[in-house]
Amino acid sequence: MLAVLDRRWRWLWALFAVLLFAGGILAFIHPHNTFAAFADILGFVFLVIGAFWIAEAFAERPVSELWWLTLIAGILMVILAFWVEGEFFLDKAATLLVFAGIWALMHGITDIIRAFQIRRYAAD
Repeated sequence: MLAVLDRRWRWLWALFAVLLFAGGILAFIHPHNTFAAFADILGFVFLVIGAFWIAEAFAERPVSELWWLTLIAGILMVILAFWVEGEFFLDKAATLLVFAGIWALMHGITDIIRAFQIRRYAAD
């Protein structure tokens, strides 16, 4: 769609479309390699998110008394990232599902606690 709409960068969008289409075909042809690559990428994403949560915890330390909750969640995400990268392929499928659930759980718990904290500040 972007290749049709954008006259200036039409060639670039068309190149991306061809590359992504070829990547999709290869993903269907070699699903084993696709899953391994996805697992490696997810481990890196866990690492980036953990580092971001750690930085966020120290940034919100002056204004939030529950900054340590975000710090703990960030440290756990970094540990999960290294754990995912060290798993063998057969164990990665189950490990990734469990860790994605833990990631969602940590994010949900911190969001719920922050919501109650914001509500308490609004009441003051």
